[in-house]
Amino acid sequence: MAMDPKMKTVAQTASVVVLMGGLAWASVPFYNWFCKVTGFGGVTNTASSGSDTILEDTIKVRFDASKDREMAWEFKPLQREMELRIGETGLAFYEAYNPTDRVIAGSASYNVTPYEAGNFFTKIDCFCFTEQVLQPGERVEMPVTFYVDPEITTDRDAKYTRVITLSYTFYEIDVPEVQASLSTSSTTNLN
Repeated sequence: MAMDPKMKTVAQTASVVVLMGGLAWASVPFYNWFCKVTGFGGVTNTASSGSDTILEDTIKVRFDASKDREMAWEFKPLQREMELRIGETGLAFYEAYNPTDRVIAGSASYNVTPYEAGNFFTKIDCFCFTEQVLQPGERVEMPVTFYVDPEITTDRDAKYTRVITLSYTFYEIDVPEVQASLSTSSTTNLN
């Protein structure tokens, strides 16, 4: 039995919509996986501890901070750059300040330039791994612990890198339910 041409067109259209929705849904995780594996787009690696090897060669790491234009926080690195030996663990701090009269939650995205160095920049711990919640008037220092993998010196493209820039951009996100309920209960207790 042949399908009615109108029903066939509807079925094909629905199939295309489902396929495109599936591709759109899968594209973000696939892109993130691709960037993590290749270091493309300045995506960094993570580790639970520092490097076993520390070279005599040094590299400069510069720190940059920006925020989405909708984000009300003030956000900056506490130092603009540091020089460390390749493989040596570094510790840098960024500062965030909420000058408003409301609780604001934020999430940081990051990248490393030059892009070919991204695969060798390894974070041990970072404020960007979790969302941050600042109360009205709160100022915090947020650490990032990292090292530059000694394998950078043997990579065909990255071995000429002498300066790496670590950039963060903060975006406002919805306040987590736990924080929102704490904020609401403290406001209620004041009244």
